[in-house]
Amino acid sequence: MALDSPIVLKHAAGEVRIERRADAPARVAVTLADAERFMPRPVIETRYPTELIEKILEVKGLAALGDEIARDEDPSYVESSLLLDLLAFRPPEWFAGKRILDFGCGSGASTMILARRFPASEIVGIELEERLLAIARLRARFYGFDNVRLLRSPSGVELPAEIGAVDCLVLSAVFEHLLPDERRLLLPKLWSLLPAGGVLFLDQTPHRWFPIEPHTTYLPLINYLPDRIAHVYARRCSRLIDAKVTWPQLLRGGVRGGSEGEILALLRKAGSGDPALLTPDREGVADRIDLWHAGGTFHSYPRGRRLVRDVAKAVKRLTGVEIVPYLSIAVEKTARRDLSPTACAAAGA
Repeated sequence: MALDSPIVLKHAAGEVRIERRADAPARVAVTLADAERFMPRPVIETRYPTELIEKILEVKGLAALGDEIARDEDPSYVESSLLLDLLAFRPPEWFAGKRILDFGCGSGASTMILARRFPASEIVGIELEERLLAIARLRARFYGFDNVRLLRSPSGVELPAEIGAVDCLVLSAVFEHLLPDERRLLLPKLWSLLPAGGVLFLDQTPHRWFPIEPHTTYLPLINYLPDRIAHVYARRCSRLIDAKVTWPQLLRGGVRGGSEGEILALLRKAGSGDPALLTPDREGVADRIDLWHAGGTFHSYPRGRRLVRDVAKAVKRLTGVEIVPYLSIAVEKTARRDLSPTACAAAGA
């Protein structure tokens, strides 16, 4: 097979070598000047054009290049967990012809996955950062998707005016990065876009009450500490964060995760339809513990995953509570019950 002349992209932190062969994926190899620095995917194959690779390099940096490509193109990575977290609650035909809002779509990997899997649906991606949307637009253009629409949020607590109604919401690895005020203001606005029967899917968010914080610090019991003490604990004991990091920076990084109770409480305050937490009963899972175990994170540690699953199942049997490292939930919007005195009197007549 003929090998084209390699393309070498220079970067302040190293270089990227792109080798292309006719009718085959390109081989992208990343070399860091700092050999000790961790890089999740130093070599990857891709069908992306050079223009798209260059944009990812510009925006994401050298060490993250391979991982960002894999988020879209590797079916065993984001695609596997995202689709499982949707299809465990609703069959594929439920999504056909619907408008799906991918909120916080970032660089568009999840948007492209949804567009591929549900070609008869319109996928609306919303992102705050223009630099990330630039990658998403190049991805959509590369694939030639005509069912993708990408919009920029005007601010962290506002939505684009031109969204319109949607049939389902997808927040994939997003909720944990919203600050408390953003959660309080944005979630009701998103909920108001859904009709009765619409569903909010929220996945890959670390569980607020899991005994070990699995996303930002990996510290035990930090989830149960007041903010000020948790901040000191994180700075002094976590090897994963800078010792000078501020508490707002940790919140933005996802240190507090989320919980079913927090999300349902925010939706109830929205005043536009009651939230009903759904139980996953498809794709071979029977509850959210099975769903976490079947997908998500920690694929490299199967024994650890099984241990967490078995302990979680035991806790559920004893308490009825389901608690796993990461949330994957679906909430259906039902017609709001009218609890006014007039309605109550009529019901009792």
